[in-house]
Amino acid sequence: MTTDRAPAPSARRAPAGAAVLREDVTKAIRDAVLEELAAVGFSRMSIEGIARRAGVGKTAVYRRWKSKLHLVLDLVGAFAADGLPVPATGSLHGDVRALLEVMSHVLRHPVASAVIPDLLVEASRNPEIAEAVRGALLDGQHRMAQGILAAAVARGELPAGISPDHALDLLIGPLYWRQIVVRDALPPTHLDTLAHQVVAALKSASGPA
Repeated sequence: MTTDRAPAPSARRAPAGAAVLREDVTKAIRDAVLEELAAVGFSRMSIEGIARRAGVGKTAVYRRWKSKLHLVLDLVGAFAADGLPVPATGSLHGDVRALLEVMSHVLRHPVASAVIPDLLVEASRNPEIAEAVRGALLDGQHRMAQGILAAAVARGELPAGISPDHALDLLIGPLYWRQIVVRDALPPTHLDTLAHQVVAALKSASGPA
């Protein structure tokens, strides 16, 4: 009988790459991560539990991510500002308002509300996690803040030398507090009011914080 024989090398190699990168398996794993995080939190989450929820073997997870940290950071990074275009509305207020809208949407997503607080707790205990979290959460936002400030300086709306980190504190800090810590719904005019306040604070700044 030939049904139990190993396939020829050429037949064996052809489907291998496609099997590793199957999108339905990747999606099932990502969905399982969200369910596992909601059920047990980051510290108790395991690759075994994720694989069991996804209905796949552990090797399917490890082919895509080296560890549960890399898996979660991949999810968080997908909802952070990394990869988004810098707002270009033609005015500082418009750019700030656009960025606030983007970040408010990001923070409303279940990935952010469920995962980010847990990750920050882990980051406070582990420098490696802290560095990875910083890269996943802050790099894209820092790039966007730099772009907004540079455009505003070029238009003469801001003095040169304002720190992007200071700008991010003003932009993201209030949203994070309201949406992740307090978990209050935003009033309809909240982002408009916040945009005016941030612009006023930036215009009053004369240099790095």
